[in-house]
Amino acid sequence: MTRTVARKPVARKPAPARKAAPAKAAAKPVKKHKKEKNGNGKVKVVRDSFTMPQADYELIAMIKEKALNAGLHVKKSELLRAGLQALSKLTAAQLKRTISGLEKIKTGRPMKD
Repeated sequence: MTRTVARKPVARKPAPARKAAPAKAAAKPVKKHKKEKNGNGKVKVVRDSFTMPQADYELIAMIKEKALNAGLHVKKSELLRAGLQALSKLTAAQLKRTISGLEKIKTGRPMKD
């Protein structure tokens, strides 16, 4: 005759509390323009993405080619950073004139074809 032994209930591990997903911001937060250094002396970098017209993207390639012809190999991010440095030296009126001359574009990811 076989005997059935009652099993003891196994205690479950408590499920880790899930944090609510943060709501997407309507506009990207303004980045700090001062250089932040972490503990080992390296500059903290931030990865970001943005939308730009094809003509501006081609302009980056033309400027990279110009720099290469001058003997300077530059990355796209270096060109954008140099542009930011140049913009930061403009007066408020010059900056307003420069930005108002840009074509307004719809932000966000382009539709898949």
